[in-house]
Amino acid sequence: MDLIFLGYPGSGKGTQAKYLSDSYGIPQISTGDILRDAVAKKTQLGLEAKKYMDSGDLVPDGVVIGLVEERIQEQDAVKGFILDGFPRTIAQAIELDELLEKHVRSITAVISLEVLKEDVIERLTSRRICTNCRRVYNLVYDPPPADGVCNQCKKTGTIVQRKDDEVETVERRLTVYNIQTLPLKDFYQKQGKLVLINGSQSILDVRSEIESKLRNIKG
Repeated sequence: MDLIFLGYPGSGKGTQAKYLSDSYGIPQISTGDILRDAVAKKTQLGLEAKKYMDSGDLVPDGVVIGLVEERIQEQDAVKGFILDGFPRTIAQAIELDELLEKHVRSITAVISLEVLKEDVIERLTSRRICTNCRRVYNLVYDPPPADGVCNQCKKTGTIVQRKDDEVETVERRLTVYNIQTLPLKDFYQKQGKLVLINGSQSILDVRSEIESKLRNIKG
């Protein structure tokens, strides 16, 4: 089962993809992870990507697609994979389809977590993180301790709001998503692969809906 997750930043893609990865025994693949791994291993594509990353430029689609191709050929991805955060554009989606066709594979389903923009802004701007152990809190449903001592690492004064989670930054990220990535819903709808999920439910209810719809697809 080869899957793609779509959804606004903060829609819960990572959480649900991680669960499915563990449940189905297939890898959750993010471009950030494979870029960092290739750079660390100093592969040919990793070294090429590093040049762009070091200069602050975006890694070209061709390099990213090459890294995705290498990753999906690894042993743990033989039975399937979950792409989290890729593709981001129509051009990348077309290249991905061509890549998979070359390997006699195709995307099984594209899971789109549907969450209102206003709700995503509230989720992200309410997020706080411990700079010591990276434990994530949320002012709405999982607030940090009032005394500022992290529950996990027991350090004081390390719970902060990341710059990425400030209102202005979040709104810019969502605008970019609407321009670049939102058109993918129509792209995959035309292929009959789009699966819409109500991402405003509880984590468990979202998980249950995803599993139910995937069972129907698998038949």
